[in-house]
Amino acid sequence: MSSASSATPVSGSGSAPAKGPAGPAGGAPAPTEAELLDFVRETAADAGLVTSLPLDPGGRTWLRLNGPGGSEAWIISWPPGTGTGWHDHGGSHGAFATARGRLTEHSLATRLPTEGWKTLELADGVDRERELTTGRGRAFGPHHVHQVLNDTGSEHAVSVHAYYPPLPLMRRYSRTGALLRLEQVERPGEWE
Repeated sequence: MSSASSATPVSGSGSAPAKGPAGPAGGAPAPTEAELLDFVRETAADAGLVTSLPLDPGGRTWLRLNGPGGSEAWIISWPPGTGTGWHDHGGSHGAFATARGRLTEHSLATRLPTEGWKTLELADGVDRERELTTGRGRAFGPHHVHQVLNDTGSEHAVSVHAYYPPLPLMRRYSRTGALLRLEQVERPGEWE
């Protein structure tokens, strides 16, 4: 298990994500969701790493990290009012933890079909909301759909994320009421 002290940046802020290895080195078992959650929590507690991330009031910044077992990991800054929009992680499981500030996650408690649709009407009761303050994190499975927001008016937030396998794609969605629409499928190097 990797510890926060071994979570060193491997690329500068603002660099586009690159596709990582297809599997862990040496045939080791893939990291579990619990191991990814441990990693992001430990890394989020590394004050030196958190303060090394440049903060830009105009947009998010990030550094790529070495994650456990061949996972893809990032430390990301969130100026007030920024968010991800609705998206999934292309079948990867993962975890994230807030290192500084507060983030709000809106998620769907339902499994979406991955192909063959453009617009879905969501059933009542599938919406979930979670507030993640400093030190709090969560793990998620391969079918997780969410959006993450810094909806504070004045405080910059920082979080740590890890995904396994490294993100093969991300599907981006728009939402109006109960209607969810698939807008775009992005591949590594296409998202920022």
